[in-house]
Amino acid sequence: MSSAALGNEPQHTPQPPDHPAPHHPKMALAARIALLVLLVAELMDILDQSVVLTALPAIQESTGAGPAAVQWLTTGYSLPVAVGLITGGRLGDLYGRRRMLLSGTVVFTTASLLCGLATGPGVLIGARMLQGVGVALMIPQVLATLHVTFEGQNRSKAFGLYGAVLSLANVLGPVLGGLLTEADLFGLSWRPIFLINVPVGLAVLLLGRRFVPESTVQKADRLDLTGMLLSALAIVLILVPLTEGHLHHWPLWCFVMLATGLLALGVFLRHQQCKQDNAPLVPLPLFRSRQFSGGTAAQLTHGLLCGLFFMTWTLYLQRGLGMSPFHAAIAFVLLSFGELAGATIAAKSAGRFARRLPQAGALIALAAMAAYGLQADAGQADLTLLAMTPPVVLIGFGLGMVSGPLADMSLAGVPHENAGSASGLFNTAMHLGIALGTALTALVFFATTGGSPGAGLNREAFTTVLWWVGGLLALLWALMFCLPERAHSPADR
Repeated sequence: MSSAALGNEPQHTPQPPDHPAPHHPKMALAARIALLVLLVAELMDILDQSVVLTALPAIQESTGAGPAAVQWLTTGYSLPVAVGLITGGRLGDLYGRRRMLLSGTVVFTTASLLCGLATGPGVLIGARMLQGVGVALMIPQVLATLHVTFEGQNRSKAFGLYGAVLSLANVLGPVLGGLLTEADLFGLSWRPIFLINVPVGLAVLLLGRRFVPESTVQKADRLDLTGMLLSALAIVLILVPLTEGHLHHWPLWCFVMLATGLLALGVFLRHQQCKQDNAPLVPLPLFRSRQFSGGTAAQLTHGLLCGLFFMTWTLYLQRGLGMSPFHAAIAFVLLSFGELAGATIAAKSAGRFARRLPQAGALIALAAMAAYGLQADAGQADLTLLAMTPPVVLIGFGLGMVSGPLADMSLAGVPHENAGSASGLFNTAMHLGIALGTALTALVFFATTGGSPGAGLNREAFTTVLWWVGGLLALLWALMFCLPERAHSPADR
């Protein structure tokens, strides 16, 4: 959308004249730079969720972290992200999306520096939690700013590139973490995986301030603090047992927390119903849109299948097939190449195929997953990296066609004044889905292996997982019937 277009909408503040955005098919240079800044911010956020995984042994050796501390190096990051996304999105609506993006970048960059300087597990976990707070402020602003800034083909291309970055970051995080740790730059061991964020974060701050357009609701209501606290409480009470339950063999406190969390969620929804005419945290009318509610459900399913597949795939490759961490990382790279190719096609299509493109991606991934399952069952321990390359690349290719178009079409009908809230809810669905997928591994993978490193048990369990993932891909395909059937339909604008 052009700068004039932003200024012409009564619910938004005018866009400064030195931040032009495209109003014609070709994207202007300033808009390209703004898009680059937003995508780099997203890349930085997503990478740091998984970059720590392959560095955990080095971190444990260097800091003396115990098993519980190692677990909290990942949980301590993801929990503040999931808890803060809805509030972070609403803060962007009320006080400025660029302002919140840059504020979150300051927090994230500072926390990354603290992570790189940490000498003990306590400081490192605290800094990781602070990183999560920064990300919760940053991530909703990326989707919301894309939503209110770009239109037409430029919008579809921007969301296609967003999907490519999302796909690439999810898979390359562990690879980058392993490479940087093994490189031992300047004798710093694992620390560069965090310190690299400092120059990147400074670049996002400098370029974002100059090129990313500001947008906000013209009449900024006060933040719903009660709603914020209730939503945070509900998400914590639901996510903590889902994340920790399988590690502790599902004790009673997990089920008590889950029940209490669901009760808190009900209280939150009731509170939001009463607040709909008085600045709610979540505008519930968003869910009256079949496009948004169906797309958010599809995003939840997408997160669920990713959480289930990627965690168990790593164990299958190393325990079931006896691959080294390096060769397992190559398998992830192959999948990431496929994802990048699928996301590139989605970006170049510029929304011409509407829901048919992500649905085709889901079907391609489903067919490739079935072929991989048959191959894994037949090949048993003799399955090589070369032999699995075709189905793995095709799985990535199909998934890569989903992320960008799904976000684009799910948010397309959202009023601009609710863009931040909608983006926060959409991202929260993904994080909740990943947590559910991780919890599901206890039922469909660890129930078979019993935690044993035995190769045969891990191969058998993974074959079972692929049936579940295939069912979730079929559900994802079905939910996308809620998205627009034709490109540039009224619901699409």
